[in-house]
Amino acid sequence: MYLRKSRKKPAARAAVTALICCVTAPLGTSLATAADGAPAFTADPLATWQTDGIVWSLTAAKGVVYVGGSFENVRPPGAAPGQRQVKRRNFAAFDAATGKLLPCAPSFTGNSHTVRAMKASPDGRVLYVGGSFSQVGSVRVANLAAFDTAGCSLRKNFKPAVSATVRAIDTTARAIYFGGDFGRVAGQPRNRVAAVAPTGSLLPFRADVDLPVRALSAATSHGRLFVGGDFESVNGQGARSLVALDAASGKTVLRYPGWFPPQSSVKTIARDTTRFYVGAEGRGPGIFDGRIAGRLTNGTMVWKDTCFGATQAVLPYKGVLYSASHAHNCNETPGGFPERGDRQHLLAQSLDNRKILHWFPDTNDGIGEKIGPRTLAVSSGVLWAGGEFTRVNDAPQQGLTRFGNRDTGAPKVPALALSGTSPGKVTLTWRASWDRDDASLTYRIYRDGKLVAQKKKASTYWDRPQMTYTDTVPAGTSHRYTIAVTDGTNASAKSNSVTANVPKQAAQEKAAAQEKAAAQEKAAAQDPLAGDPQ
Repeated sequence: MYLRKSRKKPAARAAVTALICCVTAPLGTSLATAADGAPAFTADPLATWQTDGIVWSLTAAKGVVYVGGSFENVRPPGAAPGQRQVKRRNFAAFDAATGKLLPCAPSFTGNSHTVRAMKASPDGRVLYVGGSFSQVGSVRVANLAAFDTAGCSLRKNFKPAVSATVRAIDTTARAIYFGGDFGRVAGQPRNRVAAVAPTGSLLPFRADVDLPVRALSAATSHGRLFVGGDFESVNGQGARSLVALDAASGKTVLRYPGWFPPQSSVKTIARDTTRFYVGAEGRGPGIFDGRIAGRLTNGTMVWKDTCFGATQAVLPYKGVLYSASHAHNCNETPGGFPERGDRQHLLAQSLDNRKILHWFPDTNDGIGEKIGPRTLAVSSGVLWAGGEFTRVNDAPQQGLTRFGNRDTGAPKVPALALSGTSPGKVTLTWRASWDRDDASLTYRIYRDGKLVAQKKKASTYWDRPQMTYTDTVPAGTSHRYTIAVTDGTNASAKSNSVTANVPKQAAQEKAAAQEKAAAQEKAAAQDPLAGDPQ
C-alpha cells in the first residue's frame, strides 16, 4: 500500500477525552457486548472512470451516481492523465451498477466554477446541486440549481438566488435545506443556513450562524435539522461546530458543549434510523479529527473515537460506518493502529462500538489540500468514493473509485528464507503477508512441488509477525521449498524457491549410535530372563 509521511500530531488528547456534559451520556455496557458489523464491500476497486480534478460531492438517485467537483474532463478506467478525455465541466453522471458514463452533462461555470454539494429529493425525481457557480449551461443561476433526473433537464423556474457558496444540502418532501458561506437568499437575510420549498420559494425557517456551514442532516421524524461547520455561535448562543435546529422554525433545539474543541470543525453528518454520525477536521496539533455517534432521540453521545486525520465523510451502511479521511494514530480506538508516520484514507467501523474493522482499501493524498478522499455514496450495492487522490491501492486512479462485493485481490507472496538445517530437519522462515480485506491468511508450504504443510495466521499492515515451519526429512537429502498464501478466495503465486541441503549424520554420532545398539544387543543376550513368558 502507498503510505505517505504525515504531519504528526502529539498524543495529547485532553480535549478529546475530557468529560462531556449536558447532552452527553456515558458509554454503556451494551457497547461492550454489541456484535461487530461486517463490511459489505471488498477492498478491491472496480474499473472506474476518472476526473482531471477534485471530486467534492457524490449522490445517487434512481440507479445513477452523480459526481460534482472542480474538474474539466473525465477519462476512462486505466487512461493516463490527458488521454481519451471526455468534456464534463464540474459535473458527471454514471450508471450506479456498471459505472458507465452517461450523457447527462450540464456544465457549471462562473464564480469559482465548482460543485460542492448535491442531494436528490426523497423520491429521486429531482437533483439539487449547490456550489459556487453562476451558470448552468447558458442559464443564469446563483449557486443553487435543480434538475429533473428523468431527463437531466434544468428546472429553470427554481432560482432561489444564493449570495455565496453552498457547501451542504439535505432534502425532505417539503423542504430543501442548504448551508454554506452566504448571508442572503432570494434577497432576504439568511446567515449560512436556509430552506426553500421544492418550487424554490424561501421558507420561514431561519437561523443565525456566525461562520460557514459545512454539513447538514435532516431527521424529519424527530423534527430536527443537524447542522455542522466552523461556527462558534448559533442564534446568539455559543454552539461549537454542531447544533440541532427545529426543522420548521430554525430555533435551537440542542447544543453539544464539549464535543468539539476549538479548531475542530464538523465536516460531515449522516444518520440512520436511530443515530446520527459526525466527522471532524482539526486544525493544529492534537485537535480532534475523528468520528462521533449520537442518539437521534435525545442527542446524547453513544461513542467517540480518537483517530487523528481530518474526517471528510461518514456513511452508515448495513451495520458499518465507512469514512473518508487520512487516519493515523488510531491506537486508542478498538481495532486501531499506532502512529507510524503514514495514513489510511478509508476506514470501516462497527456502528455499535466504533471498533475498526479489517477493511483497508487506500488512496494517496493526491492534489489540492492533499487530504485524499472527500465524499462517499452507496448505490446498487457499490460504494463510490471521490476526492483529491490520484492513486488507489498503489495503482494510478484519479478523483473517483468504487468498490463492490467480489473479492479479486490475492495477498502478496512472502519472501521465504532458510533458517537452518540439521540431520533430518529443515527450518524455514518468512514474515507474514497481509490482505486488505481478510485478516486471517493461510500459508501453504511446498517441498519439491508437493504441498507438505499449511499454517494459518492473522495479520494487518501494521502487524506482520515472523513465522516458521520445521520440516522432517531424511538426513543427507536435498530439497527445494516454496510458499504461497491465500485469503480463502484468491491465492498468490508461489514464491521463489530456496534449496535446503540436509546434512548427513556425523561420523562420531553414527559410531556412537552403533556402539549403543551393540551394547543393548549384548545386554539382551546375557539376560537370564530373556525369552521367558511373562
